[in-house]
Amino acid sequence: MAGTGETGTTGDTKLADQYLQAAIGLLERVRTEEADTIAAAGTLLADTVEAGGRLFAFGAGHSGLCAQDIVYRAGGLALMNLLAVPGTVGVDVMPATLGSALERVDGLAGAVLDTSPARPGDVLVIISLSGRNALPVEMAMNARALGLKVIGVTSVAYVTATKSRHLSGTFLKDHCDVVIDNKIAVGDAELTAEGVSAPFGPASNVVTGAVLQAVMATAAGELAARGIDPPLLRSGNVDGGHEWNGRVLNEYGDRVFYRH
Repeated sequence: MAGTGETGTTGDTKLADQYLQAAIGLLERVRTEEADTIAAAGTLLADTVEAGGRLFAFGAGHSGLCAQDIVYRAGGLALMNLLAVPGTVGVDVMPATLGSALERVDGLAGAVLDTSPARPGDVLVIISLSGRNALPVEMAMNARALGLKVIGVTSVAYVTATKSRHLSGTFLKDHCDVVIDNKIAVGDAELTAEGVSAPFGPASNVVTGAVLQAVMATAAGELAARGIDPPLLRSGNVDGGHEWNGRVLNEYGDRVFYRH
């Protein structure tokens, strides 16, 4: 790959532009093709908040970063809680490859759900790019068996291009009440270049993060339309933010589990 790092038409700058254009294109597709599923997911969250239910998010590996981004988030719903499986949250386990291995282990999802505060009528958002590993599939299956509603954010392309790693042969999308397709291609790499032996430029977290924030925005608007002030958090870096958040967390304390 040629390039000097300077602005202009160098290889580096061209690839940066290509990556940003690819991400924009994916976001445009999601906006056009997934509008209904995003609306359905936001409405489901609003229904649950109005009914007194709890909200949870789960993802493993890099998908876990997207799950974390909607928990205790300025501008986000205060009721969203992280459902964590030890060893799979982000890439904080050593060695990092252990997290990938744990995604393929049977039984973890059931153990986590059985010891969690989740109960019938709650919602669990599951983020998994491939949707093929045992952990997200079992998480969805077990959640629905316990009476939770499941929102899945995944790439449907993996269903036809790969095989499930769960004994059932099914994917995450097969066990959700709402499925949002993030349109990411198999392999999660948007770029190729001469002299670079592997494709690069993953965009899954860019798109999935935007999808989740669109769902949160929809839920907030839906609640407001019903005359319910959405339980949103404010930034702690603005004046009055801590006081605002303290009031919201106290009001909804029975549905917030990340501060204990």
